[in-house]
Amino acid sequence: MAPVVDRLKSEYDGKVEFRLFDVDKDAEGQALMEQYGAQYVPTFVFVNTDGSAAGQLVGEQSEDAMRKQLDALK
Repeated sequence: MAPVVDRLKSEYDGKVEFRLFDVDKDAEGQALMEQYGAQYVPTFVFVNTDGSAAGQLVGEQSEDAMRKQLDALK
């Protein structure tokens, strides 16, 4: 997934903030997993600027699926 995420980070630079967490080692990541009800790694949570969850993808995803969620953000 890293190459896909890296490409998307570059493509959406200045439009979308990407935050990556090692949920095994990062307390903030663990708290976010609980907040959004995530149970599996990787889980991608898409959050609008108002803090509301816009979508969630679980498991390995295609670049197109990720792009669709990113484009839907407000």
